[in-house]
Amino acid sequence: MQIDVFTLLPEVITPYLQASIMQRAIQRKLIAIQVHNIRDWTTDRHHVCDDMPYGGGGGMVMKPEPIFAAVEAVLGAPPACPLILLTPQGRLFTQAVAQELASLPRFALLAGRYEGIDERVHQHLVSDEISIGDYVLTGGELPALVIIDAVARLLPGVLGDPDGAWDDSHASGLLEYPHYTRPPEFRGWRVPEVLLSGDHGRIARWRREQSLLRTWQRRPDLLAKAELSEMDRKFLSRLQAGEIPTAPEDER
Repeated sequence: MQIDVFTLLPEVITPYLQASIMQRAIQRKLIAIQVHNIRDWTTDRHHVCDDMPYGGGGGMVMKPEPIFAAVEAVLGAPPACPLILLTPQGRLFTQAVAQELASLPRFALLAGRYEGIDERVHQHLVSDEISIGDYVLTGGELPALVIIDAVARLLPGVLGDPDGAWDDSHASGLLEYPHYTRPPEFRGWRVPEVLLSGDHGRIARWRREQSLLRTWQRRPDLLAKAELSEMDRKFLSRLQAGEIPTAPEDER
């Protein structure tokens, strides 16, 4: 897979790509990420990429010329792959969207800055718009990194555990079950006995029930969309009826 990022601040993007899982994925050629500085396609000596908005108002607006020039120089005209603008006005980024993007051979991200981007970029250049949440940031660089990270970890070989990405919160439509490691007892708090049993069937069922419990407690809205088995539904019915304790063993 290849991801292209168009930004005014490549120095914000690059360090994250040079660390940990992302660095290893790039070194192993599991993913290729190219960061392009939009200022390189300006034609004035000051590399100006913004101007005052027509009609007045506060803030500055990113100019269309360098954005079009950068994208068309790298991706062609029209762009040869999806070009996604990171904007609070876009569709909400979810795990399902990450999976959608992970199925593509190539896509590009456009990180905005200032008050916004000239509307002609929205109308005639980008093919999609994505928001990572209902809040406002100073630029699209952090959203770009969020999307890159979420997509990359879905690619085969990027994570050490081949099933790791599918066990995470939201990957199955539910929140993830609790995790424990050594020591088996810390300050009087013990690891649940089932995890020490060696019975993989019991462990798998415990994890599923804990995932259901945590989702029911913290994000019940997700249950309406999750794929639930008949056993899952019976467990949730017992939860709602108060038949199952909802506190961890060491708190009861």
